[in-house]
Amino acid sequence: MASAPGIAAAERAASAAWRDRPLRERRVPEWAWGVLLLVPAFALVAALILYPVVYSFWLSLHNKHAYLPVQTFVGLDHFVFFLTRDFDGFWRSLWLGTIYAVGSVALQTVVGVAAALVLNETFFGRTFVRGLLLFPYMVPIIVVVILMRWVLNDSYGVVPWLLRTVGLGAPGFFTGEMMMLTLILISTWTFFPFVLIGVLARLQTIDPELYAAAAIDGAGPIRRFLHVTLPQIAGVLFVLVLLRVMFMFTKFDIIWLLTGGGGVGWFVRTLPVYTFMKTFQELQVGAGACLSVIMFLLLSGFAVLYFKIFKARAEEGQ
Repeated sequence: MASAPGIAAAERAASAAWRDRPLRERRVPEWAWGVLLLVPAFALVAALILYPVVYSFWLSLHNKHAYLPVQTFVGLDHFVFFLTRDFDGFWRSLWLGTIYAVGSVALQTVVGVAAALVLNETFFGRTFVRGLLLFPYMVPIIVVVILMRWVLNDSYGVVPWLLRTVGLGAPGFFTGEMMMLTLILISTWTFFPFVLIGVLARLQTIDPELYAAAAIDGAGPIRRFLHVTLPQIAGVLFVLVLLRVMFMFTKFDIIWLLTGGGGVGWFVRTLPVYTFMKTFQELQVGAGACLSVIMFLLLSGFAVLYFKIFKARAEEGQ
């Protein structure tokens, strides 16, 4: 057996021999190539995700002006204020954001699944109808807002005119009492194709023999949906609902473009809108960063709880 000094001398000799080789003949270890190939990905993640998150946490601990180069360390004062004293601001915005997210995601899911079931059937003009139903998701948000302001206008809008024609009366879609419902309906029309695409893709992969076996057992359309279709699309719905809740809870553009910060905007001032107003209207960057951190923590907690509930139900079903 070689002694330790002998092994060390052999290693030094091998290293010297490797250095003395021409550059083109040197062989880089495979693990080094792996590290080099991963460096761009890690750098991109650090620049686009880690740095903004860490910087937001750092800002949330400071009282910082948006333009003036002045900042003061305040610790957790912003968190304490929002969680314990800002009832008309933070807690109201959190409640409105929850209503908006839950209501719009529920309607998007129902409409998306129903449309997917229809489009999964064979009928004349199915390709045209598919393209037509995907149209809302391809339209820019600003165009959707302009279109809906025109269609739902109390004075000359098509929908209020039709409602008055049939004797139902126009409810005033852009009044304070109706603003949240109007926003949910507009968001449902705009974003339900996201659910439609995912569910339809899964429906087309279900084995037809499952439906044939259910029909032989005497199952009708409703029972086939409950016992065959729904279990098959449950995994897709799990992911779609999770993504839609996160997207709608953090939705800002359609709300701000539709209402702005004042007037009827008070009735739909969700947490992202309140964060924007704190940061860019009141120029309190530290407070705005604190609200963004709270949103991040809320959504992270929701995702963890959501996965635990789904896992528990999956284990019960096995």
